[in-house]
Amino acid sequence: MSSEPTAPSQPPSQWLLVNLLCQLAFGLLAMTMNLPSMQEWGELLNGSPAEVQLTFSAYLVSYGLFQLVYGPLSDQMGRKPTLLLGLSIAVAGSVWASLATSLPMLIAARAVQGAGCAAGMVVGRAMVQDLYQGPQRTRVMAYVGMVMGLCPPLATVIGGQLHVRFGWQANFVVMALVAAGLWVAAWRGLPSHVKSEQVKPHWFGTMVSSYAQLAREPSFLLFVVVLSMMSATFYAFLAAAPGVLGTYNVGPDGVGFYIMLVPLSYIVGNFLTSRLAHRDNDRGMMFWGQVLALMGIVLMGLLAWAGPQTPLAFAMPLMLLGLGNGLLVPPTLAGTVGLVPALAGSAAAVAGLMQQLMGALGGFTVGLLPQTSALPLAGLMLCLAGAGALAQWVLFQRAAPKPPGPVRQ
Repeated sequence: MSSEPTAPSQPPSQWLLVNLLCQLAFGLLAMTMNLPSMQEWGELLNGSPAEVQLTFSAYLVSYGLFQLVYGPLSDQMGRKPTLLLGLSIAVAGSVWASLATSLPMLIAARAVQGAGCAAGMVVGRAMVQDLYQGPQRTRVMAYVGMVMGLCPPLATVIGGQLHVRFGWQANFVVMALVAAGLWVAAWRGLPSHVKSEQVKPHWFGTMVSSYAQLAREPSFLLFVVVLSMMSATFYAFLAAAPGVLGTYNVGPDGVGFYIMLVPLSYIVGNFLTSRLAHRDNDRGMMFWGQVLALMGIVLMGLLAWAGPQTPLAFAMPLMLLGLGNGLLVPPTLAGTVGLVPALAGSAAAVAGLMQQLMGALGGFTVGLLPQTSALPLAGLMLCLAGAGALAQWVLFQRAAPKPPGPVRQ
């Protein structure tokens, strides 16, 4: 029996790739669309800054935890049914959030929304593994990164405008409509037969055995640490940006224009990765990605400590963070899902869970820090990124060729 998932006999079409990219991007779109509204939720819904941050963290935790469920489920029963289930939950959560009248209600609705959106991330990554091979897979992961890099700037700009013109609830109404549209696109446009042939018939047993096998792969665990620390760093920035920019008198309708600098540079990094992927130099791209990311955080911190206190001084240095992540993420994702091809769905789920859990931790920690300047944020981001860099160094040491032993006569 084959260890690879069954794939369509014809090469994937461009429309199929577009469909996959939209499914993958939806979770990040739903995550960031309402960030500009977070400036005013405390006043509108009578809550503290820490409670407002919980709306972000609740989404991330649920988004991560449910990827553990969708991963083995998609390996066992197929990608498409799993995705349709998740999108149905996302519609319900988005509608509930639009009707929220208190912060606890909104926190709960965001958790349901995150639970539904998790399916798109798992199924999309797993189907990239199913349908693409070798350097082409890394290139497609770079396209994924470019599309997902567009989500935060577009979502925050659009979300800020909707907030000002129609109220914060409009963002969740739009997300419900988008989820419904993606449900139709998945039903009509994705293959029905992409699933693993080498899984156990019982779903719970499959889940336990899949994660146990992955836990015995040290390189997989290190790839996951690199990804999760990168996500924690970026999500800490996203969670803190509205508050920090608010101290510079930037309102909800302007937050997205400064946030966009980081994701746009991330897109550039992914474009460079798509050009460099054919050289099979994943290790080099990961190394320079970490170097650029750390440089951007350090520069932002130095400007916050001794430089001009302006929105551009806060956001522009982090363009190096975005560029570095654009080089780092695609090869790291390809390595994560490619180590055990038959468990691509489970691998994507573990990676997604840890990304969102660490992102939630970073986002919640931001709510406990003073947001009178960017300096506390810079310290937090440097700690998170440094942990990822250390894991990457250990990964490289494991992969380094061993020196030959002494020749015995």
